[in-house]
Amino acid sequence: MAVRMYHLVVDAHDLPGLARFWCQVLDWQVLFEAEDEVVIGADEFAMPGMCFVPVPEKKTVKNRLHIDLTPDDQAAEVERILALGARRADVGQGDDVSWVVLADPEGNEFCVLRPKRSLTD
Repeated sequence: MAVRMYHLVVDAHDLPGLARFWCQVLDWQVLFEAEDEVVIGADEFAMPGMCFVPVPEKKTVKNRLHIDLTPDDQAAEVERILALGARRADVGQGDDVSWVVLADPEGNEFCVLRPKRSLTD
């Protein structure tokens, strides 16, 4: 049986706002929008996408699952994403790591890695 990753689902308070932030980060587009769900992706047929769903509670602890981004230029990408509304985050990573931990506008941590050539690089 074959299976593919379909969506990464993100709990959110401001679904349209968080979806717009991630669209700008990933150069994606909103593919579907309703009061209880916003779906974004590169295009309608490029999986996986991200799906934002409403939750009443606030985020209180570090994510158990997070996104890793690999840019062509790590420093430039970190500055671009910070300008979009992200903030630096400390999850105990220390100062000597090769990645930068950021948080999206609702506090979900993600990492900006150094440039990578493969999934095992």
